[in-house]
Amino acid sequence: MDAGIILLILVIGIGIFLVMVYNRLVALRQTCNQAWGDIDVQLRQRHDLVPNIVETVKGYAAHEKDTLENVTKARQQAIDANSLKGLAEAENMLSGALRQLFALSEAYPDLKANQNFLSLQNELADLENKIAAARRFFNNAVNEYNTATEQFPAVVIANSMGFKQREYFEVGEAERGAPKVQF
Repeated sequence: MDAGIILLILVIGIGIFLVMVYNRLVALRQTCNQAWGDIDVQLRQRHDLVPNIVETVKGYAAHEKDTLENVTKARQQAIDANSLKGLAEAENMLSGALRQLFALSEAYPDLKANQNFLSLQNELADLENKIAAARRFFNNAVNEYNTATEQFPAVVIANSMGFKQREYFEVGEAERGAPKVQF
């Protein structure tokens, strides 16, 4: 009789432990999803801002057609991206194209002094800061989640319940260097 009670307590304890581990994995996965949602909102705002910037620059630097087309093309690639890696690459291309566009403004004093352009530039800078913060939060959430899915005994539950590793949203080479400006 005592052995039966001990076995029952042991089984209940193991069951509670497994539920706790599973719930922790679910919570970490949800944190990753929420963090990705934050990035997605910021990126959509950025994508919505780009046409306004391009139109403002067109009025002053219409003959810089290649630069304007590069920005528009990079924006569309970012919108059309269908994987995290593809999105990261497209967003890095867009960042580089926008840097070239803003560097171009140095050659056009009237554009540089335009209040609408300055306002859009400040709004984009604010969005870039928000995206960077959201990216750091997302990558931290992914790190915690990936670590949790690899640690024992959670790895057993993670593998059997379909918890897969998540990819980081990494900064590419385009965002690390200075823009290349060609006139």
